[in-house]
Amino acid sequence: MLLPYLNPDVVEAGLDEAGRGCLAGAVFAAAVILPKDYRNEQLNDSKKLSEKARYRLREEIERDALAWAVGVVSPREIDEINILNASFLAMHRALDQLDMRPQALLVDGNRFHPYHDLLHTTVVKGDGKYMSIAAASILAKTYRDDYMLGLHEEYPLYHWDANKGYPSRAHREAIRQYGATPYHRMTFNLLGEGG
Repeated sequence: MLLPYLNPDVVEAGLDEAGRGCLAGAVFAAAVILPKDYRNEQLNDSKKLSEKARYRLREEIERDALAWAVGVVSPREIDEINILNASFLAMHRALDQLDMRPQALLVDGNRFHPYHDLLHTTVVKGDGKYMSIAAASILAKTYRDDYMLGLHEEYPLYHWDANKGYPSRAHREAIRQYGATPYHRMTFNLLGEGG
């Protein structure tokens, strides 16, 4: 059972990202503010849910949240500022789009760049501990998956419909055979060790 909030006296936004370890595509992040009395027994870390469950929960989160938004940072920007900074920037972009301003942030992970004057708490494996972070992980993951499916239509040889840009054997073999696309992160080790 996930915890509803860290501090019941403030409006908290949960934050999480998806796509940090990918070789191709943008990194996505989501910010979600849930109602104080929110309960959803199905909410969990997106990695522990089936694809079908993630998309069903996305509809519920978007319907029930007080506010939610998704931020995106492109592969070119990732190459310019590095993936850690790009993950934080994606979170900041999600926060910029929220319809209401949170008073505090719950961030998945152990590091974060402060956002304006808001207090933030980093929580390792937070997507398995707090509902708002779990909700953010589901939105970030599903919106990124939709994006990668769109890129797959453009570049089907890289199997992004299956690997979503992560370094699978088929993905790396396609890079070896056909080269990199404009969506690949050129500062990443695209071919793996000794590639």
